[in-house]
Amino acid sequence: FLPFPGLSSFPSLPLLSQTESSDCELELSTVRHQPEGLQQLQAQTQFTRKELQSLYRGFKNECPSGLVDEETFKTIYSQFFPQGDATTYAHFLFNAFDMDRNGSIRFEDFVIGLSVLLRGSETEKLQWAFNLYDINRDGCITKEEMLAIMTSIYDMMGRYTSPSVRDDDPSEHVDKFFQKMDRNRDGVVTIDEFIETCQKDEDIMASIKLFENVI
Repeated sequence: FLPFPGLSSFPSLPLLSQTESSDCELELSTVRHQPEGLQQLQAQTQFTRKELQSLYRGFKNECPSGLVDEETFKTIYSQFFPQGDATTYAHFLFNAFDMDRNGSIRFEDFVIGLSVLLRGSETEKLQWAFNLYDINRDGCITKEEMLAIMTSIYDMMGRYTSPSVRDDDPSEHVDKFFQKMDRNRDGVVTIDEFIETCQKDEDIMASIKLFENVI
């Protein structure tokens, strides 16, 4: 219900055999960043042990060092949108996954975020979306931040949505969304305003579905 385009396009990862599972555990010692134990990640996410093993295998195939930097993330992500420019949106998405803002995504960062997007509650997904829009992480969303995210989505896929959208639509949508969300008219949207508005306003939920890519 919020724009997470492309996340459903990440290739499906086959489950590992028991032998591959053992290999996976052994290989943890060879990477630059060693993930937390599978048991701990299983407790932190909605994934099973086998699913985590599969995700780790795919993650390691793309990023043998165990870390994903922003340029690698952009390259991988942009493959799913060859007809558009996904660079800016991928930058914002990278920052949302890079929870400690150290310039790289660990396997833990990736699976914890993915767990929320795939299997989190409605509120958890909205909280994650708020963090995506809160670019500078000051606890509120400005109109400029919302416009930056929405414009990046239009750059990536606006021409290919149905119905098609016009070049001036990002600002129009942002004006509409922001006015509804900023309930106390203080010029910023708090997380409570964001979640409450999204959950209660059918028009906003329907409009945001324009960008939805089911994950």
